[in-house]
Amino acid sequence: MPEIHPTFEKMVRRLETRSPLGEADRRALLALQHSVRKVPTGAHLVRDGEPPEQCALLLSGYAYRYKITGDGARQIVSLHIAGEFVDLQNSFLPISDHSVQTLTECDVALVPLQAIRDITFAHPAIARAMWIDTLIDSSIFREWVVNVGRRDSRARVAHILCEFSLRLGAAGLARDHRYELPMTQEQLADAVGLTSVHVNRVLRQLGEEGLISRDRRSITIEDWQRLRQVGDFNERYLHHDGAAAART
Repeated sequence: MPEIHPTFEKMVRRLETRSPLGEADRRALLALQHSVRKVPTGAHLVRDGEPPEQCALLLSGYAYRYKITGDGARQIVSLHIAGEFVDLQNSFLPISDHSVQTLTECDVALVPLQAIRDITFAHPAIARAMWIDTLIDSSIFREWVVNVGRRDSRARVAHILCEFSLRLGAAGLARDHRYELPMTQEQLADAVGLTSVHVNRVLRQLGEEGLISRDRRSITIEDWQRLRQVGDFNERYLHHDGAAAART
């Protein structure tokens, strides 16, 4: 077997939190057919309107999913980090209905769609884990819809900062609520439905209130409980408690 990228092992551990996997399932995932590419910042992994040919697993770096309106406005609808498949749903859909673009330089494992289909048909436990993973993606999408549609600007920014802290922490990319924010203020604005000027104003206010501190793109949440309150944040939608894996 060729050398296994450590993020493949991280991906297996991630899927095991979704649903229990046996040893044969783990071996099959680690042996999944793929090619590795280094992708520059701003490259597209998925393009709206194109038929998908492969499924991308982020080995390093960050990517975001977005839609473009008829007049050219962009709405970012999710952030993706190392260890995550960015387009499992396209394994069975004939046309991509959104785009995925890299936020940073990324190493990406490109898995042929047929390999995804084959492994899910041959290993029901893997199919269940991937299914639950896409359901949790949908849970996060729902929360982002609520964030943009029903929270005020201050709560929107606070909420997404809380989410990033927990998700990056679970992936080993944050510690003690301190992390590198991979998004520019313009990109953050497109995720929360505000202008970049408004986002900058809110970040400054949160800093003046002692809730966060910033150093370039580094974010430290100084008062977790207060920021949670400001952001109306309840982490249940992230399903980090492993409850899904416990149900058989």
